[in-house]
Amino acid sequence: MDSIKIGMIGFGTVGAGVVNLLQDRGDSLAERVGVKLELVRVSVRDINAKRDARVDPLMLTTDPYEIANSDNVDIVIEVMGGEEPAIGLALQSLKNGKHLVTANKLLLAMRGEQVYQAAEDAGVELGFEGAVAGAIPIIRSIKNAFAADRISQVQGIVNGTGNYILSRMTDEGKAFDEILKDAQALGYAEADPTFDVEGIDSAHKIAILGSLGFETPIDFGDVYTEGISAITPEDIDMAREFGYRIKLLAIAKRNTDSIDVRVHPAMIPADNLIANVNGALNSVEVVCDVSGTSMLVGPGAGSGPTASAVMGDVVDISRKIINGAAGKTPPLSVPCKSRTKIPVRPMDEVMSEYYLRFTVPDRTGVLSMIASALGRHKISISSMIQRGRMENEPVSVVLTTHMAKEANLKKALGEIDDMNVCAAETMAIRMVGAG
Repeated sequence: MDSIKIGMIGFGTVGAGVVNLLQDRGDSLAERVGVKLELVRVSVRDINAKRDARVDPLMLTTDPYEIANSDNVDIVIEVMGGEEPAIGLALQSLKNGKHLVTANKLLLAMRGEQVYQAAEDAGVELGFEGAVAGAIPIIRSIKNAFAADRISQVQGIVNGTGNYILSRMTDEGKAFDEILKDAQALGYAEADPTFDVEGIDSAHKIAILGSLGFETPIDFGDVYTEGISAITPEDIDMAREFGYRIKLLAIAKRNTDSIDVRVHPAMIPADNLIANVNGALNSVEVVCDVSGTSMLVGPGAGSGPTASAVMGDVVDISRKIINGAAGKTPPLSVPCKSRTKIPVRPMDEVMSEYYLRFTVPDRTGVLSMIASALGRHKISISSMIQRGRMENEPVSVVLTTHMAKEANLKKALGEIDDMNVCAAETMAIRMVGAG
């Protein structure tokens, strides 16, 4: 074999990064693998579209199944994104004996079990390092470095857009909407930023990491998801006063007979390492029973970091092909039949400390009413700060609580809402010790 032939489905930001890597570092990659890595076919929607990388136009096709069914392709790279038609193309490629590398976190979060089983049944390789946290080698670490240990928790910042916005809000005291516009102008946020700022992108990624770390299928619908669009400069400022910073945190945690899998804003102690991961960086923390806590930090998105992760998988698979080892181990390192379904604990059962901000009239008895409602639902106040004393204007009353059950907090806040004393919706943020 004088070359490994690659077909790529998708030629957007990540696809352009892959092409540039192959062109700029082709000789070096060939030396590392032992044969040339040759891109032979690329599927695109529009052959005439402008791109950040160039290939021979004769290499382009608008039919992605041409790549999935080609006898001249050894490895298929899928970087088109989305669930459809990506799932059909992935399954067809695997059925035809192609090794598959994908950066499609939505696909794996929604249809991962089908893809994992199809790769195992076909006896081919599946690489998906680029699907989570860009250049951070978290997939390899969980599959290999921690293989002899028992993972009890995986958590971190896995969306660069959300982290960029919260970091600038913290540094500059500006509102969410203002920073979001800047992020869109700079290319950090999409024109429609919903997946990033409402936690959906992070939820896709933590579903993958939790499934891999705990060796269990996870239904994406069971992942509790909450975004950052309601966070205000006042919340950022109050977090600082309490000694915390706010981050969009993705958490997968093992309990005695269940797992937690959730994404939400969290107040993290300011001296914690995760609290100090800023800008567009990502960070993933893995807690193991034997080896303790490890943390990986790096760029989590963009053309270069994700393309680097994709090509790392291509190099790894190519080496296995050359040495006759491709497809000898399951794509998840354990057979799919060995994975046991662990129930996801309902969010109502989760225990946490809370930051609560109430906007109320500055009059006698209001705080007592709030405290009584919390007490009736077994929620104990840890500390309190009152902000602002303008005549005839609402004031902010900020409380932190001791550990409480989520269901009890919901009931208490519902009771407080029924009192009609709050001039705005109550802000509740979970306070997390982060490891």
